[in-house]
Amino acid sequence: MAKGISVWGVIFSLLVFGYPLPLSAKSKAAPTPITKSNASPRQITPLDDAGWRFQFGDTEAGMTTAGFNDSGWEKVSVPHTWNRIGEYALTRGPATNNKQGVGYYRLTFNAPAAAKNRRQYLDFAAVAIIADVWVNGVHVGQHKGGYSRFRFDVTRAWKPGAANLIVVKADNSKPAPGSSTEHVLPLAGDFFQHGGIYRGVSLIEANDVGIDLLDFGGPGVYVDAAAPEIWAVTHSSKSGVASAIKVTTRIQNRSTRQARLTTFARIEDAAGQLVAQSSDAPDTVKVAPGSAARFVDELTIDRPRTWNGTSDPYQYSAIVKVYEGGRLIDSVTVPFGIREVKFNANTGFFLNGKPLKLKGVSRHQDRLGKGYVLSREDHAEDMAIIKEMGANSIRHAHYQHADEWSDEADKAGMIVWAEVPYVTTPSLSGGEGSAELFANAEQQTRELIRQNYNHPSIVMWSIGNEVDASKLFGLTSGETKPLALLRHLQKVAKEEDPSRPTIFADCCEDVRTPIAGLTAQKQVEKLAGAADMIGYNRYYGWYYPEPLKAAEQLGAQLDKFHATHSTLPISVSEYGAGGAVNQFTDNPTSGFVNATGRPQPDDYESWVHEQSWPVIRDRPFVFGGWVWNMFDFASDLRNEGDSVDINTKGLVTFDRKTKKDAFYFYKANWSKEYFIHITGTRYVDRAYPVMDVKAYTTEKRAQLRVGNKDYPEIDCPNHVCVWPNVALSPGPNVMTVSYGELGDRATFNGPDPGKGIRINAGDIAVQMVGGQRFGSDNFVTGGAPAILNQGGFGGRDAPKRTVAGTYPELYDHWREGEAFSYAIPVPNGEWTVTVHSFDPGTSETDTAMMRVTANGREAMPPLNISKAAGGPLSSIAGSFPVTVKNGILKLDFAGQGGKVVVAAIEIMPSAGDRK
Repeated sequence: MAKGISVWGVIFSLLVFGYPLPLSAKSKAAPTPITKSNASPRQITPLDDAGWRFQFGDTEAGMTTAGFNDSGWEKVSVPHTWNRIGEYALTRGPATNNKQGVGYYRLTFNAPAAAKNRRQYLDFAAVAIIADVWVNGVHVGQHKGGYSRFRFDVTRAWKPGAANLIVVKADNSKPAPGSSTEHVLPLAGDFFQHGGIYRGVSLIEANDVGIDLLDFGGPGVYVDAAAPEIWAVTHSSKSGVASAIKVTTRIQNRSTRQARLTTFARIEDAAGQLVAQSSDAPDTVKVAPGSAARFVDELTIDRPRTWNGTSDPYQYSAIVKVYEGGRLIDSVTVPFGIREVKFNANTGFFLNGKPLKLKGVSRHQDRLGKGYVLSREDHAEDMAIIKEMGANSIRHAHYQHADEWSDEADKAGMIVWAEVPYVTTPSLSGGEGSAELFANAEQQTRELIRQNYNHPSIVMWSIGNEVDASKLFGLTSGETKPLALLRHLQKVAKEEDPSRPTIFADCCEDVRTPIAGLTAQKQVEKLAGAADMIGYNRYYGWYYPEPLKAAEQLGAQLDKFHATHSTLPISVSEYGAGGAVNQFTDNPTSGFVNATGRPQPDDYESWVHEQSWPVIRDRPFVFGGWVWNMFDFASDLRNEGDSVDINTKGLVTFDRKTKKDAFYFYKANWSKEYFIHITGTRYVDRAYPVMDVKAYTTEKRAQLRVGNKDYPEIDCPNHVCVWPNVALSPGPNVMTVSYGELGDRATFNGPDPGKGIRINAGDIAVQMVGGQRFGSDNFVTGGAPAILNQGGFGGRDAPKRTVAGTYPELYDHWREGEAFSYAIPVPNGEWTVTVHSFDPGTSETDTAMMRVTANGREAMPPLNISKAAGGPLSSIAGSFPVTVKNGILKLDFAGQGGKVVVAAIEIMPSAGDRK
């Protein structure tokens, strides 16, 4: 036996852990002999599928008592939500249930008998948004906040060995002045809050002395791998160097006796092998009845293996056992990782001493048809999709996510941004927010941090998102002052965990231009610096004017922020665009970008990401970017794209069945999997006899083959390959894009020009009008696209205007300007061109004289559109013959005295050339 290890030390190690102490253990005086027991100190009984009854609506007399008849209530399994919202349709269907209010759940449960000195707790992983709980008619507690775990001690009301009635009132009422949720975060947000007991429920039976089960829903055991610093949690990863581990255990004595307690901590590696443990004879501590204590065990791991992100997400386990008089009374095991993270305002993020650009996505916790009720398999599938794309970071938007999801992030090696639900505003009426709201925000922040403290994936705590956006969303009339609550949550977060930096996502600093469909606002309070770091939600190419300057504007804004806040680590916390998989474009840069309505073609979303990511990637001071969003998600503020009640900015559809093209753009840029993906393959039946062929690939070059024709191998900057104006034959065109052994194949159906060529001027999407396919605005130079009815974010649709005519939808968009021209690929021959126009009723167009030339010759006499149409919102069409000789029809439009308007162009073979 090694020198310095006592006999009692060996006996203790054998009895408690099953094998001897390591040779480096220090001997102390012999402890009280430990009685080995195989019985678990805690007994956990899931109550998920135990026969719940549910009813949505008003309170009924006696419903919290055993004598109440609930046979008419719906039988449900918990987890459960009564809401179902979001459809890929243009109007809500009968399955939609977006009711917000109160739902009641009842469960009669035959509880097992309990031993002496035991207590019972009900554990709720989450109930939205406010939960009230009764046991056997006794109100045992209320919890405010729809995203965090909470527990109630129900011992006094519980009947061990008998039938017990559990009643839960779940309230997801929409926040409004005077409502039950008026002072509960979040007060607003572009996401739907599903109601119900949507995560698991269990009964926990434990000794009346032990690790605190009411510690803000946390595990009661918290691991620090090194002394905290303001900008990092520093852990050594160098070979031969030891890592200091501190394990803090919170104890609560809920008995009527004084307890003499001893804690032992051990650390095991991923294979379950012992790597460190407490002294074999630690001190015994007296804990008075009704009081708490904190035990700290300090251990050392020699030659530690780091948690190293996606390359090696290695975890250890800390196991804490609590003894009273030699008897094991409680035990908790928590995984943790050893890693060093640092953020630098100039050089970005570092993991274990190495720079790492955070390539991130944001994620909401809902699914089509399931709402918030996600299974462990759902979480695993989401993570698998994110890993396939090559992301290394995830933002938990905009609230605390499920334990199962954070566990997936730990195992996948994701760098996580975890967030408290301080969203949009601190008040519904202006000002800083009420004292009650401050208290609720503090509670939810402490819950977030305690419950997630041990996750190595989580490296920053977010204390807010777009907290000064209330006017932007039209939520309040008075000025809100969000800074005070930000500062309060900063203080709370630092009290809870000084080792991790804080961050928040900003919407409105330096936003001086109108935002599509929303109300521009000026930032009243300076928020930058309220947290240790900052993220900017900036949707250049989408919500801001001049969308085609997305890259230029995003880069200039980031450079300005860095110059203004030179010591503040900066990131892009949101960026992106809407993408509807059933709406298509021939040219994402020509038509009107409708950020708050329809259409929102998939290809435009891809284009925005192609512009944005290189800007983020190439700036070392931007430590990361998070795509908004990984998956489409429910929002009853949305009526856009090809859906209703869905935010379409996901890279994957709400049901996880379709990966949009933008997904493959990031996969090409981020993943290590070699592949090629041809874009736009859902747009099979093409409107024009030419198309731009685009592919994403991990390679730097690629080659195109169409039928039997080979196109030259080209460079693919930023992993994007484009062959412009590829000719299509009528009917199927089989295309292959390849590089070496890699390749992808797609078939596109070319149109028959003999049946006409049609352009929907100003529209970014292909549209069927009168049974004919009008291609999106294309082949154009000059002018600007415009829209008649833009749609309104948050249900703010203005009265819809229509244009008189056979096909009013043809005039939803148009192109206008003092001069613009089209160069349209048209086969040689005789053609008849029809130009559709109308009077939009604006001063810039009602006096304009339109002149049209075709291939350099005047095609029709000058025309005053307003007079010819007969007034505002009236249409007019003019036709003229043309001869095409070089495969291109050049149409020039000029306005004299104002802007000319073109809504559509039809090009039909002349009578003698029709097939």
